[in-house]
Amino acid sequence: MLKNEIEIPAGVNVSLADGRLTVKGKKGEASKVFVNPMLGMSLEGSKIVITSPNERKKVRAIVTTWETLVRNMFKGTEKSWKAELKLVYSHFPIKLKVDKGRLLIDNFLGEKSPRSVPIPSDIKVELDQSLIKVSGHDKERVGQLCGRIEQTTRIRGYDKRVFQDGLYITRKPYLEGEE
Repeated sequence: MLKNEIEIPAGVNVSLADGRLTVKGKKGEASKVFVNPMLGMSLEGSKIVITSPNERKKVRAIVTTWETLVRNMFKGTEKSWKAELKLVYSHFPIKLKVDKGRLLIDNFLGEKSPRSVPIPSDIKVELDQSLIKVSGHDKERVGQLCGRIEQTTRIRGYDKRVFQDGLYITRKPYLEGEE
């Protein structure tokens, strides 16, 4: 029988219903669904307990992943997760702006219509000249948005050695205050 316990930090409220774990802290709230037929998750006092009757290597890997995700949720509700992207261009000056929940990338490779990336409501995007700062309470969602932005400006049909324009991740998600 496999049983892992995760201590809930002080000042953090946790609720578990139908596989959805919701964590509320002083900085915000994070929620995630944890469902797997081989595993069970429960709240026991001030601990989250992950159990499985199976002790195979693959099951232990999933348990460790769940444990890491829960710990990241705790950290994200106490401090924000941040990531940074850098704007690089040499051929056409690219203009960035946030408008109505979307990041608009104007004049990318001289294109007439802007490229856009939807920004989830729980994530903040700040523009600082050639630097984009993304922050939020969920490490996974912050990283996914950065990846989506980077993929939106991927060069297709041109020599990548010559056309290096785009937005590139320079700092992966890190906790606020660990600059």
